[in-house]
Amino acid sequence: MADPSRLLLLVGAATPPGRLSAAIAAAADMARASSPDVTVETLNLAETPIEICDGRPLDTYGEATRRAVTAIADAAGVLIAAPVYRASFPGVLKNLLDIVPVEALQNKPVGIVAMGGSPHHYLAVDSQLRPVLAWFGALVAPTAVYLTGGDFKEGRLTAESALKDLSALTATVLAMMRRLDPTLLGPPPLAARFT
Repeated sequence: MADPSRLLLLVGAATPPGRLSAAIAAAADMARASSPDVTVETLNLAETPIEICDGRPLDTYGEATRRAVTAIADAAGVLIAAPVYRASFPGVLKNLLDIVPVEALQNKPVGIVAMGGSPHHYLAVDSQLRPVLAWFGALVAPTAVYLTGGDFKEGRLTAESALKDLSALTATVLAMMRRLDPTLLGPPPLAARFT
């Protein structure tokens, strides 16, 4: 069962921590400042070795993979950050989501933060990740945040509009966590019936 006061920030990239991780660190600071009663945890896939999804039961995966899935399941809300990689989100994130059981994200507030090399790719992650999250029955915030390299200076998120958008998305996920009772929402997603 999800901890109603736990927010998970998931960095869905295999590359060493950089600007996207810095943006998520800023979101963590925003969440802690606005909601000191919320436990904020970060899971960075560049630092967490997730095994390849091969259809086996969750309990047969290694400890790191099981801990990552448990972190998602135990959170009351998730902020997923992913770079644009070949017109979509990275395979390491999809691999983890392929292992995650439906119940771990069902009726859970989720926000999307994407980062690309230019403004031209702003819908890439959103348009690819949103349907995957819908399959789980996740409650995805209606708008996402899109960042580019121009939003950063010396590795820190500094653009005022980007900081404002990230703050608003973080606040939205926190508000959804506080105000929505997942047990009252339904029906279950089709994935819960057919998997």
